[in-house]
Amino acid sequence: MNKILNKFEAWKELFIKNIPNIAIALIVIFIAYFASRAINTFISKTLGKKIKQESVRNLVSRVASAFIFLTGLYIAMTVLKFDDTLKAIISAAGVSGIVIGLALQGTLSNTISGVVLSFRQNLNIGNWVESNGFSGEVIDINLNYFVIREADNNMVVIPNKTILENPFKNYSLTTKMRVSIECGVEYGADLKKVEKLTKKTIEENFNQKALGKNVEFYYTEFADSSINFLCRFWVDSKNALQKLSAKSNAIIEIKKAFDKENINIPFPIRTLEFTNNLNVNKDKSIEKIS
Repeated sequence: MNKILNKFEAWKELFIKNIPNIAIALIVIFIAYFASRAINTFISKTLGKKIKQESVRNLVSRVASAFIFLTGLYIAMTVLKFDDTLKAIISAAGVSGIVIGLALQGTLSNTISGVVLSFRQNLNIGNWVESNGFSGEVIDINLNYFVIREADNNMVVIPNKTILENPFKNYSLTTKMRVSIECGVEYGADLKKVEKLTKKTIEENFNQKALGKNVEFYYTEFADSSINFLCRFWVDSKNALQKLSAKSNAIIEIKKAFDKENINIPFPIRTLEFTNNLNVNKDKSIEKIS
């Protein structure tokens, strides 16, 4: 018991003796923390004028912020006279680095993939992309994962390695998207009139000349109850939602135009014929039921 009390007493004296060093170390860590945040903001604003890619700006600012904080932490440990401990950790890191590297192979792969994705010219924060079965706006590209916000506002977190190793579609690389509408008209309709009316409706509601494009119209098949056609046109859009909205408006306008000209869009009809070849005596049937 005396040995334990003596040990606590020695620790108490050592703590009191090192109070100035502990206070300095805490101040250094405190300054390093706020300095790292300030550096993060400063670099983001400075690089914003020179680097258009937000993902690159975020990567550089995060690395700089981490470096400032780790430097402050190192100074604080030096003030507390943990130099020998640091040397031991650094020397042991060389031996255990291989083991740790193998254990964290997936994490390191995602980190490297995050750096690569951050510098890709054809991918940036704010783009509308589709990859690995998910589609939405890119919210963040960091060193571990890739964040997409879908149209229903759900957040999808995808490992960077998965994005880098699989193809993705970036809708934001161009402001032009082609919309395709499939429809059908009755067999008795004037096909030339239908084609002319559909093209006119699309051109009046979607300026194709400004985009340097033309409305395409093709009859595709003789279906069971209709003659089907495909109409394709272009819209100024940067994401799938704008494309979907344009398609919806086009369907509404085509339906209005067809109704005005009494052009019928048929739906499948099945005709049933019932023949009664049985000579049924109605009176006897009633008697039997009674």
